[in-house]
Amino acid sequence: MIKPLILWGLTLWMPVIVLAQPIPPTINTTLTGRITDQRTGEPLIGATVLIKGTTNGGTADTRGQFILKTGQKLPFSLVISFIGYQSKEVIAEGSPINIDLAADAKQLAEVVVIGYGSVKKTDLTGAVSSINTDQINKTINTSLDQALAGRAAGVQVTQTSGQPGSAISIRIRGGNSITGGNEPLYVIDGFPVYNDNTDANSGVISGPSINALASLNPSDIESMEVLKDASATAIYGSRGANGVVLITTKKGKAGQNNLSYEVYYGQQNVLKTVDVLTSARDWALLKNDARLNSGKTPYYTDGQLQALTGGTDWQQEAFTTALIQNHQLSLTGGDDRTRYAISGNYFKQDGILRQTDFDRYSIRINLDRDFSPKFRVGTNFTASKVSARIANGGIVNALLAMPPTVPVRKANGEYTYQSEFETPLGNPVATLEKEINKTTTYRLLGNVFGEYSLATGLTAKISFGADVINNKQNRYVPSSIYQGANASATGTAAVGSKFASSWLNENTLNYSRQLGGNHSINAVIGYTQQAYQNESVLAGSQQFVTDQLAYNDLGSGSVYTQPASSASKWALNSFLGRLNYSLDQKYILTISARADGSSRFGKDRKWGYFPSAAFAWNASRESFFSAIPSVSNLKLRLSAGITGNQEIGQYLSLATLATNTYFFNNQTVIGFAPNRISNPDLGWETTAQYDMGIDLGLFKNRLSIVFDAYFKRTGNLLLNVPIPYTTGQSTSLQNYGTVENKGFELGINSQNLRGKLAWNTNLVFSLNRNKVISLGEGANYIISGANIAKVGEPLGSFYGYKTNGIFQTSDNIAELPTIDPTKTKPGDRRYVDINGDKKITQADDRTILGNAQPKFIGGLTNSFSYQNFDLSIFFQGSYGNQLFNQNKQQLELLTGQQNASVTALDRWTPTTPGNTIQRALEDPAPVNTSRYVEDASYLRLKNLTLGYHLPNGIASKIRSSQIKVYVTAQNLFTWTRYSGYDPEVSRYEQSTLNLGIDYSVYPSSKAYLAGLIISL
Repeated sequence: MIKPLILWGLTLWMPVIVLAQPIPPTINTTLTGRITDQRTGEPLIGATVLIKGTTNGGTADTRGQFILKTGQKLPFSLVISFIGYQSKEVIAEGSPINIDLAADAKQLAEVVVIGYGSVKKTDLTGAVSSINTDQINKTINTSLDQALAGRAAGVQVTQTSGQPGSAISIRIRGGNSITGGNEPLYVIDGFPVYNDNTDANSGVISGPSINALASLNPSDIESMEVLKDASATAIYGSRGANGVVLITTKKGKAGQNNLSYEVYYGQQNVLKTVDVLTSARDWALLKNDARLNSGKTPYYTDGQLQALTGGTDWQQEAFTTALIQNHQLSLTGGDDRTRYAISGNYFKQDGILRQTDFDRYSIRINLDRDFSPKFRVGTNFTASKVSARIANGGIVNALLAMPPTVPVRKANGEYTYQSEFETPLGNPVATLEKEINKTTTYRLLGNVFGEYSLATGLTAKISFGADVINNKQNRYVPSSIYQGANASATGTAAVGSKFASSWLNENTLNYSRQLGGNHSINAVIGYTQQAYQNESVLAGSQQFVTDQLAYNDLGSGSVYTQPASSASKWALNSFLGRLNYSLDQKYILTISARADGSSRFGKDRKWGYFPSAAFAWNASRESFFSAIPSVSNLKLRLSAGITGNQEIGQYLSLATLATNTYFFNNQTVIGFAPNRISNPDLGWETTAQYDMGIDLGLFKNRLSIVFDAYFKRTGNLLLNVPIPYTTGQSTSLQNYGTVENKGFELGINSQNLRGKLAWNTNLVFSLNRNKVISLGEGANYIISGANIAKVGEPLGSFYGYKTNGIFQTSDNIAELPTIDPTKTKPGDRRYVDINGDKKITQADDRTILGNAQPKFIGGLTNSFSYQNFDLSIFFQGSYGNQLFNQNKQQLELLTGQQNASVTALDRWTPTTPGNTIQRALEDPAPVNTSRYVEDASYLRLKNLTLGYHLPNGIASKIRSSQIKVYVTAQNLFTWTRYSGYDPEVSRYEQSTLNLGIDYSVYPSSKAYLAGLIISL
């Protein structure tokens, strides 16, 4: 937590403001004033004010106000102090006097939240990154995981869609698994949540999934810690291999009652559009070219070509300026026995594609009470409703593919039904306007706990929690659009529902004690149990008489689609323990272990054991370091351990049956047949990780550096391995294969300027190298579309042919390597003959074309403050990663049956024989080539925020402790050579094998907003 607290304490420095003319010095002086938090403006209840050199003083009341009566003449010096804040000395010249105190980062960052407890910052041995939540609240984040982008070293965030509320993919220190889950574990106020988004998806909608974490309000977050190495994550055992994100929501503080309202409004526009043909005549010429090269007559006559003018820009017709708004009302406070935090939130984000949006209603109640000095109880509870109108999964491809000769509407004002060419395409604007594609999710997440102090330093804690998700999805494709009026269905409706619940019980004993002055122990042991279950059902029908009822009366469809239902459950029992020992606060040893028993694995491998150990040396506390005053802090860390991954789905170790359709006596009957054999030895994927770290503070910690180097290897990968057909099956899920990740991380915080003008900088930098070590005996690669997992190569590699220009009329094609010598002609694309056998074959001439793994990623934040103004500038970037631009691949087919990229204007023709773009042809097969693997490196001005705190004198007139206004620009500029919509994208949600594919992805947006914060 030291990073955000340093920023909070030093970024928003404001001078002392004198709101009235000085009172002439007098012998009997009464001085009044107010003491507030420098960052938030909240009153500091109980702050102490003393006249320097005397015992005459007072304390601040519930409004932060104080009154001093003295016989001293003005001016005189005051000393102001408060626990957790830097003491301050000011000269009082008259009443009233307003004084703000800066948070003391050293005091407040003394304790760091880790799994099942907390430790002193000086005693931390693991690799933990803290996220500055103050900066997060200045950006548009529909979900809490989205806020991690560029904020923590070693954390890579990939947006899978620009659809509001859509899922994202997180990788902490690289991807470990090929077929299992790779997302981190989120622990929200002690409740573990794995975010694979399946619980918020009934399976009805077409398009991107909505992020299950988007149901939680990011504005409720008090702190976020990312646990990265095995020492920090092993306490979570079978769920720690992909990293752990600890989220603590805001709590009330005794004597600090506060009512606040935060609001912002803004608008969004598409980040950029793809360059396609928008001239009707240019496309008509392409159409004629494709037909002529295919041995057909032209589609358009010369007269028709001359008559063509203008053209439809389908992207311009579909993209729109979209509004966004957020409202947050919070009430926090308490007394010496009870603390509370209550908040309500409404968030609404319209999509930049027509008729798409996301909205969320949420409430949160955090409450704890001390019933006695030994006994405390509390609860953390949130409830939310989120709903979204989702763009059809193929809508972006349809916008790019629709020819510019087709109008959006006919002369009578009705939507054009389809394109009139050989491969008809439905009107994508009509699809956006008329298709219903909606999802709604209700979520309850909370826990209750009790803590009892059994003895000095020994505390028992019992907690019970539950996470309940209820999802409903509705879809209706009306007969008035192309997709809903084909030969088999006039109007199609589907309804789905999914109910998922998880309960958790945790029982822990925590012991913390200082022994003999030099020794300290912090230990925890515990037993936890968690169970999960879900049920889902789908129903639908087709051929409706009218579209008026949509999905609300499935019985009015004359043809019912096959219904479906499913249910599953799992359970996890665990024993855990950790010991943290410190000697003289110089030498720290941490040992942790967890044993997990999971129902997901084979009967002989139910239990897994996950130990770790770490050592740290606070070298700067050694006596010899006193001779190096420039070094404020130096700590060396070493850790090693094993963590696991249980995210493989349910029942995969068991033999199962599947339904099949058979025909007997001309009748359809349903039967069952085996579809998987059992594997009682199916076990955990395990990750062994080693970490070496350095924490360095220089010049009284004005410059802080955190460096980590790590190596991790994941073995026993869960892969479908070929087995003899005599078993009745072709593959079996078994533990084979190994993946390696290694790299280093760097975090730098600097206080560049202090005083009236303050300037702080935060830099995070990460480098990870991923490699497949083994795929099991006899296996060297796994191919999936344009991707390949190959031994010796990183996951997310692209596989295909290298291009070698275009065949020209002067080439002797018969003597050159081609895929099909009988069909290849001048103007067709050439490929590199990898093995030199004078022919192009899939088996011998496809090769690695690049990969989606970046060489490094980073983020840079500069924060400035001057008097009442503050400015934050946040850059985020990635270098060395590539994308397979499948949109470009489709647009460069040049078939004349769909639209094309503007590069079609440079296509090969006998009169303009270029060497980059092939000739037009009606039926070419798409080929995965190096032409479509593009550099996707980028640098983005992710966030720019300018804020202004109104003077306290103005705020106090409306009984407010703080009024702040701000303006923000998000995704303002992007520097990249990538030709697609956005280099920060990957189509396949949370997939490690199919990384870096850009195809029909909802584009990202840039946004401008203005906000207001009022605290009473």
